[in-house]
Amino acid sequence: MKVKEIIVVEGRDDTSKIRQTVEADTIETNGSAVNDRVIKQIRHAQAKRGVIIFTDPDYPGDRIRHIVDQAVPGCKHAFLPRDAARAKHSVGKSLGIEHASPEAIKEALHGVYDITEREASDISRNDLISAGLIGDSKAAARRDHLGELLQIGHTNGKQLLKRLTMFQITKDQFDKAMYQVIQEENKDG
Repeated sequence: MKVKEIIVVEGRDDTSKIRQTVEADTIETNGSAVNDRVIKQIRHAQAKRGVIIFTDPDYPGDRIRHIVDQAVPGCKHAFLPRDAARAKHSVGKSLGIEHASPEAIKEALHGVYDITEREASDISRNDLISAGLIGDSKAAARRDHLGELLQIGHTNGKQLLKRLTMFQITKDQFDKAMYQVIQEENKDG
């Protein structure tokens, strides 16, 4: 699989893992202190070939994604589910693209979102509360499952509505995904 766009990642290990999986060029941010030189490089890449932001599914990864998205409008976004990014044989909480399987990386890149035109979502905060995604004992698990189904990444309660809007998730898509979340929750519970 060859990727036309340049993929923005956090570091060398991410680049190595992506290149083992697909034919692609990367730009490394070298952590969450994204400097002006890297932003300039990403802007140039966006103008020439397009950019996919593909950061770790954690707070630093979300921070980098936000910094780059604000500085370089029109980037595409790929998300890796947290479970797919966990180190299998590691002590601690290692989480990152470098731990993902080639299949998970390919799936994330196939689910790339183009969010150049952002419109207001028809999903409300009350919809999130009614669905048990905010203020419920199962809210975090439901948000994680919903994020995987819609390929919008891991979110907390405050971020969810913003992410649904960012990726132009319709009320119908949301309702169908929530139905699946509840069905699978009932099956497991």
